Amino acid sequence: MLSVLLLLPLFFCFILLCLSKRYQYLYRLVTLASTLGALFLSIYLAYLFNYQTEAYQFFYKADWISLALGSFGKLSIDYCVGIDGISLSLLLLTSFICFIAVWNSEGVITEKHKAYYSLILLLQSALIGCFISLDLFLFYLFFELILLPMYFLIGIWGGPRKEYASIKFFLYTLLGSIFILLAIIALYISGFDPQESASLRASDIVHTFRIDILQVPGHILQNTMLAENYPYTIFGLTYRECTFLLLFVGFIIKLPSVPLHTWLPDAHVEAPTPVSVLLAAILLKVGAYGLIRIAMPIFPAEALHFSWLISGLGVASILWGAYNALAQNDLKKMIAYSSVSHMGYVLLGLAAFNIEGLVGAVYQMVSHGLLSAALFLIAGVLYHRTHTRNIDAFGGLAHAMPMYAAVVTITFFASLGLPCFSAFVAEIMIFLGAFSSYYIPKWLTIMAIFGLILTAGYFLWTLQRMFLGKYYVHNLKDKIADLKYEEVISFAFLLFLVIILGVFPQLLINYLQPACKTIVEMYHIAIY
Repeated sequence: MLSVLLLLPLFFCFILLCLSKRYQYLYRLVTLASTLGALFLSIYLAYLFNYQTEAYQFFYKADWISLALGSFGKLSIDYCVGIDGISLSLLLLTSFICFIAVWNSEGVITEKHKAYYSLILLLQSALIGCFISLDLFLFYLFFELILLPMYFLIGIWGGPRKEYASIKFFLYTLLGSIFILLAIIALYISGFDPQESASLRASDIVHTFRIDILQVPGHILQNTMLAENYPYTIFGLTYRECTFLLLFVGFIIKLPSVPLHTWLPDAHVEAPTPVSVLLAAILLKVGAYGLIRIAMPIFPAEALHFSWLISGLGVASILWGAYNALAQNDLKKMIAYSSVSHMGYVLLGLAAFNIEGLVGAVYQMVSHGLLSAALFLIAGVLYHRTHTRNIDAFGGLAHAMPMYAAVVTITFFASLGLPCFSAFVAEIMIFLGAFSSYYIPKWLTIMAIFGLILTAGYFLWTLQRMFLGKYYVHNLKDKIADLKYEEVISFAFLLFLVIILGVFPQLLINYLQPACKTIVEMYHIAIY
């Protein structure tokens, strides 16, 4: 079933490419059918999923690359897929947000429709591949594949500085990919002990990239001992510490975290609204998912050793992102810096190394995915009516756009973490985990709380300037039209899920808890 979910967008992409130009009215319908089919299949997987077990489910493995290395043994790379509660939650988010992005592409994309929708489907398949891969090499393949469609989606359909933004996005993410590739090579080398190979037959030495095997405590211990055969150190760091840092830096570029976040505001400002939705709601989660699934469970001792770095960058991202958002006059750039700030909470939750922090971090990923999609749709609605995003260009919009004002108010209050919304649950669990953690200083957690005040500041200040007072829109005499039914449907679904997850958090926690418990147990084994 996971392979069907992976190939479904590619199948519809092939159909789309086969359609001639005279059937261009079908381009969006075919893409909608694909994303809707993927959404229903993801929901069916959730229905079949047994959330009382921590094991990977819907597991499937097939031999892919097998290479005899002589005295070095055998290299085995598998097509191996499976999901746990963490993967499932992000699969559901991906399928839903892709449908929302395609639904809101009508009228926004005015040229090269076939290429646009084909790239969307290719991107969806690559994202699904990242979240279901249980082979490190397979994960890296899909991680790299994400670059291609997103580069063209920004570079072709973006704003005036689209070339600059797309190249900056590509170079930053490619740099992260290179770090991850170096870590994969280092992990491969550390699994081979030249001193012991003489006593083993070549067929007995197998180098594997299976994530589920590399996470097994016994395998972690074996690789730790094997790495001790390599006396090389860089700036006093051990072989495994360097490998962990390569993975960490590679993934926080995609997250993104301060100080490697500067590509994100440019990409968001220049990208068309549906692409900004995909970028903020899903692509940023791939970096966090890489930390949760690969970097920290495979290198638990090293992750604990660098807990100060993880928590420090998390708090720096929270405060720096919120401070920059407070200073912006461009609505879309303000939301982009808000994303940097909110993803900082994910790092803080991961640095707690306890189940409260980890569940809170994943909950924040899902919550931010829904809320950031709504926020960028809000910016898109205004821009496509007025062709400006300057906050100072508006005033008293509540008089002309009451439905829009209501949607913005709910979304802003949900984003700043008020009770009964999903962000409140996520942030409470992250702070509970951080305060009870041995690895995060209490003063650092208290500093992170000040990020909530800054968040309330920039959201409430924007709300006041744009929607209250006398009606005013720069260079526009007629009143702006309120939300259309297509836009109402999008916001209704997004905000409904935000409220449901805020009122009934156990719906998601039931799926997350077993998987998060397993990962936390790996940290405890690493301690002792």
